[in-house]
Amino acid sequence: MEGTSIVPEPAVPPVAPAVPPTPPVPLAALLAREDLALRQIAGPTDPGTVLHGAHTSEMADPYPYLLGGELLLTAGVHIPEAAGSGTYFDDYVSRIVAAGGAALGFGLAPVHDTVPRALVAACEAYELPLLEVPPQTTFSAVARAVWQLMERARTAELRRVTEAQQSLAAAASRPDPVPSVLRQLAQRVGGRAVLYGPEGTEIAGAGRTSADAPLAGLARLLLSRASATASDTAPDGTQLAAYALGAGRGFVLGVAAPRRDPGDHTIASVAAVLLSLLTGEHQSGSGAARSSALVRLLLGAAPAEVAPLLGGDRWLVVHARPDAQAVDPVAASALGAGLGSPLVDLAHDVVRVLVPADGPPQPQPGWTLGVSADAAPADWTAADAQAARALARARATRTALVRHGSGAGLRDLVPDDEARAHARALLAPIRASAASAALLETLRTWLSLHGSWDRTAVALSVHRNTVRQRIARCAALLGTDLDDPDVRMELWFSLKQQ
Repeated sequence: MEGTSIVPEPAVPPVAPAVPPTPPVPLAALLAREDLALRQIAGPTDPGTVLHGAHTSEMADPYPYLLGGELLLTAGVHIPEAAGSGTYFDDYVSRIVAAGGAALGFGLAPVHDTVPRALVAACEAYELPLLEVPPQTTFSAVARAVWQLMERARTAELRRVTEAQQSLAAAASRPDPVPSVLRQLAQRVGGRAVLYGPEGTEIAGAGRTSADAPLAGLARLLLSRASATASDTAPDGTQLAAYALGAGRGFVLGVAAPRRDPGDHTIASVAAVLLSLLTGEHQSGSGAARSSALVRLLLGAAPAEVAPLLGGDRWLVVHARPDAQAVDPVAASALGAGLGSPLVDLAHDVVRVLVPADGPPQPQPGWTLGVSADAAPADWTAADAQAARALARARATRTALVRHGSGAGLRDLVPDDEARAHARALLAPIRASAASAALLETLRTWLSLHGSWDRTAVALSVHRNTVRQRIARCAALLGTDLDDPDVRMELWFSLKQQ
């Protein structure tokens, strides 16, 4: 299909951005402001004309300073006295149109008492809306009104997206989750939502559209390419979008709507994430296996006994924190899908994911990750602590992903029982203190960050002076010089046994 846009396949299903783009505002809404008393005196009165901002310029050629979509405001300071007898105004207006300017506002004071007739004629010829700004209305007031209207539109769009997210999440928890999610999505975008199977056949759908055939064609096109999303416009103007669900499972979400508002992609992306999880469970039957594993654990089975139900013998524990927005269940589920595991725990401001150790986790956009060494089920508790420490190090060093060391090397030269006995003896003075847990964690983090006070403070969420006091206390209890690299190496080796 001509005009189709294809986006390459990422490692994760489509995830909703935290904030949808700010919607533009209709020019008619600005003209309706009685306090501004603006009046359109030339150009088309198309209700679809929208503004993306306001800009003031007295340059004879404003082209280099416009991004497109602005209301350009001028008092005509740049206009020469003989401008009306030449091509000045034609050149001026044509450059505004070429730059994508949405409209021109001309102030009547203090330079001109009336709008030049040649400027009115040029705006009519180039179909650029021309507004007369009365003397009592400042350009600052006009610009402020534009931003106020944009902020109201943005707030309304955020409210619409938030309500849609909540309704989609509620639909996913119903007994018929897939049809419920599709119905909610179709209702929210005012069109049709369809789930296509691996062969491009329609599995379920909701809503109505006159573009069923073009939407199915777009879905088949997406299935034939390693892409995450595709978009197109049907011959009747219907806006089409398709979203690949999961990683290579062959399901596609198709959406057809009469328009494409800034928040619609966000809403559809949330639905795609939910459907990715739902279709993944439908295909693999893993939901029943996880339920069985949970019941056995609650009835007293050991983790090693139920691990085969979850799909592996060796596992990684991942701790994750979002870089900006607060954690929510949809984002946590999307993270799990991106890491290839539905075993997700949302706890306070950290998401924990249990991942089969059949491939190293990759960085996830918008998240900071700490990854444990691979572990058998009996060692999951230790792996959980490793992931927590790796996450603290990742945050302190501003690294997207930090992996816990495998422990190979020097540790392999010393038998485990001897290494643990040495660690207990070396660290005994600290363990005997009242604040042993805080001291040991601070010492471990400080050593892992090469003695950086500031990074250790960030990793532990304490003041740097607190770090200094704790490290000084450790040095006093151990009776040793922590600036000595040999001492640091021995302590690090001992702490790795814990």
